[in-house]
Amino acid sequence: MRDDAGCRFVNITDVTAVDHPSREKRFDVVYHLLSPTLNTRIRVRGQADETTQVPSIIGVFPGADWFERETYDLYGVIFTGHPDMRRLLTDYGFDGHPLRKDFPLTGFVEVRYDDQEKRVLYEPVRLNQEFRKFDFLSPWEGADYPLPGDEKAKAEPKP
Repeated sequence: MRDDAGCRFVNITDVTAVDHPSREKRFDVVYHLLSPTLNTRIRVRGQADETTQVPSIIGVFPGADWFERETYDLYGVIFTGHPDMRRLLTDYGFDGHPLRKDFPLTGFVEVRYDDQEKRVLYEPVRLNQEFRKFDFLSPWEGADYPLPGDEKAKAEPKP
């Protein structure tokens, strides 16, 4: 695809994965390539499970280095032949892969530096925002029910 005169896909735009935990091969490993000569893009997709080792494409596209590291870090897809397969976005001691659909939203440890105590604190992760239910109504039509703050709009007339 890179060297063929009819294709000339010489630019690697992205390497990522899509998680489908209900499938036996749960990951779709996705490559996005660009042919500037033909002004064409292509998406190449392959399947892998948690133990499948996907061959690295760094020998063909050196720019895939960080894309493959990011895919490993966030999904756990292992690329064989990669010269530096280590985490890129999370801490080295981080447990799990955060973009997997079975990754828990709470229960893991958060590491932060506290200026007041002048030390690193380890705290359980918590969600600061409560669950909200959205009605997805058009903002021009308005809601059929009273909204918070509506009581302020019904001010008494001034004498």
